[in-house]
Amino acid sequence: MVRTHLSFLLLVFALSNGAFMADSAIGVNWGTISSHKLPPSVVVGLMRENKIGKVKLFDADPTVLKALMGSGIEVMVGIPNEMLEFLSSSPAAADSWVAQNVSRYAVKNGVDIRYVAVGNEPFLTSYQGQFQSYVFPTMLNVQQSLARANLANYVKLVVPCNADAYESSSFPSQGAFRPELTQIMTQIVSFLNTDGSPFMVNIYPFLSLYGNTDFPQDYAFFGGSSHPVMDGPNVYYNAFDGNYDTLVSALNKIGYGQMPIVIGEVGWPSDGVSSANLTAARAFNQGLVNHILSNKGTPLRPGIPPADVYLFSLLDEEQKSVLPGNFERHWGIFSFDGQVKYSLNLGNGVLRNAKDVPYLPWRWCVADPSKDLSTVNNHIKLACSVADCTTLSYGGSCNAIGVKGNISYAFNSYYQLQKQDSKSCDFDGLGMVTFLDPSMGDCRFLVGVSDSHGSRTKGGSFREVFMTVLLLLFLRLLG
Repeated sequence: MVRTHLSFLLLVFALSNGAFMADSAIGVNWGTISSHKLPPSVVVGLMRENKIGKVKLFDADPTVLKALMGSGIEVMVGIPNEMLEFLSSSPAAADSWVAQNVSRYAVKNGVDIRYVAVGNEPFLTSYQGQFQSYVFPTMLNVQQSLARANLANYVKLVVPCNADAYESSSFPSQGAFRPELTQIMTQIVSFLNTDGSPFMVNIYPFLSLYGNTDFPQDYAFFGGSSHPVMDGPNVYYNAFDGNYDTLVSALNKIGYGQMPIVIGEVGWPSDGVSSANLTAARAFNQGLVNHILSNKGTPLRPGIPPADVYLFSLLDEEQKSVLPGNFERHWGIFSFDGQVKYSLNLGNGVLRNAKDVPYLPWRWCVADPSKDLSTVNNHIKLACSVADCTTLSYGGSCNAIGVKGNISYAFNSYYQLQKQDSKSCDFDGLGMVTFLDPSMGDCRFLVGVSDSHGSRTKGGSFREVFMTVLLLLFLRLLG
């Protein structure tokens, strides 16, 4: 009786909420590795305003899931790699995880959870097999937990794989899973196929270009290439299609050539290195969206685009590791505060900015122009060791603002990270607070976001601006 009632609620939920962009193929990844986190309600409002109907999470944060309740947005929750060992060995732990992170939200006007992602790229080569043996047992345990909760017919499992799970010596038609993964991939794909779940892969043409100086630049985009790949009767004009069909060939070799494919992550960063800029990011992402929505498909799957595509990512995350490169903190189609970076149409109109952003007061920390800055290096190192200064690097949007500009940018990044604590703009007397925006050209000096939900309007008060102007005039007279 309870299970029948739950199934009815899920059906009602799907009919009442699922109409909100349910047929859209373009979703987003929502990561939260940031010290300037927008309130989840603001982020959900941003997605709804832009008619983004699908979102992929990397965990199951209750504050995020509560904000998604009643939104009609289709959600994928994630099991972090670090949890796989525990969940693989304990059906009871899987029951508990499903109860806490799926069942509790599967109510009328709840969260429309469609997928559970088991791990995040658990077969990545650099992990050296660390998580490999835990993935399939975790899938079995979580699937049984979903079945006991009467959710297995509605919530499906996926395993987000990096594209390094498969390889090809030369051409897409020669694609195959890495030899050490063939057995486990066959198990997983068989399970997914029986369950009616897709195969999920992350594809990054940017990384191919970034990591290989001989990679043809135009092949990374969707405008056609002067270096197409000729594979028998098939011709590939972009890296995305070539990589995708390499996976199709790998699936075909293990007997599942018709397996539905979902793109879990794909995108282009907008800052941090010379090849990551606003123009390139817009060209790639708009080209990708147009390609997907055209339903053109690929040479091995003509007329059959991916089942879903999740752009990486929704927002910039300035606390991500920069070991792969400074670009890691700049994948968002929106900046950290939900502001549109460049004109992009996901099929529902040009993107719009977030509303009701709870900014800190509109003020910045800059280098005091009246002070001797010859001893500033240690302060810059301290500031940039915790705050994000990646835009100052070679190829970054703030690389050309000059020495004093660099110092001010570092000071301000630290000041905003510390929520504008007055002491955080001291730097042994070398810093000063200003109410005039020091941004220059494409280099934006940020204003942080408040932990509270109360928003502030842009621009300081008249008195604050007036006092700053007087101070700057006074300093200029002294100089």
